[in-house]
Amino acid sequence: MERESSAYKQLRERITGGADRPGTMLIPATIGAELGLSRTPVREALQRLEYEGLVVQAPRGYRVRERTPEEVLEICEARIALESAIAYSAATRHTELDLARLSRLFEQAIESPDPSTSLALHNEWHSALRSAAHNQTIAQLMDRLDAQLRVYDAEEAQAASNLQQIETEHREILTAVQGGDAEKARILMIAHQARTRDLRIAAMARR
Repeated sequence: MERESSAYKQLRERITGGADRPGTMLIPATIGAELGLSRTPVREALQRLEYEGLVVQAPRGYRVRERTPEEVLEICEARIALESAIAYSAATRHTELDLARLSRLFEQAIESPDPSTSLALHNEWHSALRSAAHNQTIAQLMDRLDAQLRVYDAEEAQAASNLQQIETEHREILTAVQGGDAEKARILMIAHQARTRDLRIAAMARR
């Protein structure tokens, strides 16, 4: 079980981090040799990743799943619905500890001079917001959708103009959550996620 977990984590990171791009073949024997594991835990990890929608079965093993712009759009739309529900719940269910963590991550994100680090911290801020919503079911669904979309993250996401826009949007959402204004937090999150959806789709169209 521990070996399967190790294989799963390493393969998931390779896929979501862009090391194994969509269409890449993943052959259990080859992957096992690379990771220093037998084929059994690697196969089990790949089956788990297939369930999460990150890989599909292929003649000799598995292949990193390739998605059409339409499929990516569907994932984005589902993400908007769930993330807006998270923002609403976070505004009504948060604890003082939740607010402290959200504020700390936000400050770290805007103070970081490195674009990739800043973006990673902003993504972590979203995870903290899910914790503040105290809805484990939605949090688990969002983790799966995040992984599916991270494969298609655009380089434009790290652009200074986008990071500045994220800062503005996150600040407004955080203020609404801190003030307990659930409906405003929900509306602001919809606008925020719709913009990032459009950014991702536009980047895919240019490829």
